[in-house]
Amino acid sequence: MDDDLDQALDAVGPRLRALRRQRETTLADLSAATGISVSTLSRLESGTRRPTLELLLPLARAYGVTLDELVDAPPTGDPRIHLRPVTRHGLTMLPLTRRSGGIQAYKLVIGASSRRREPDLKTHEGYEWLYVLNGQLRLVLGEHDLVLSPGEAAEFDTRVPHWFGAADAHPVEFLSLFGGQGERAHLRARPMMKDPTGRPDRD
Repeated sequence: MDDDLDQALDAVGPRLRALRRQRETTLADLSAATGISVSTLSRLESGTRRPTLELLLPLARAYGVTLDELVDAPPTGDPRIHLRPVTRHGLTMLPLTRRSGGIQAYKLVIGASSRRREPDLKTHEGYEWLYVLNGQLRLVLGEHDLVLSPGEAAEFDTRVPHWFGAADAHPVEFLSLFGGQGERAHLRARPMMKDPTGRPDRD
């Protein structure tokens, strides 16, 4: 068992290096995103620093992967529904829903060195809802150019020309709900509004 653990930990370094190169991220960018020093990150990748949970957690979050994927743990549960992230052009997308059709949920991470710098507006059928978890998300929607911060959300008809990417040189992490046929997320409650007198408006 100890030999298996040592082999798994020895494989973490090369996996971390491969992930960083796949995301086109520098050690300096990764250090800024995780708070881990460049020297520690370099030693982790070379295998001269033993990975610990305190180091792997922020790295998994920055890369948008699970701890299991960092240490290459065997999948659990039904392998037919083991969801894995997909990375293209600096954008990592992790499906959060297993069913087909209806509204689909995703977690997305745009790396610090993503090529998605210049807006390339697209249109397609559907309706999308975005919620920022970490970083700054730039959303170009028609003639509007917005920057969303953690805790802020946006919803829009995807037939409107749109594009999103990192607003600065740091990674951005956000959630997306998407309905391919234009379904909108249904809110069960909304904040109480106040009328000009300051009293709650319960209408």
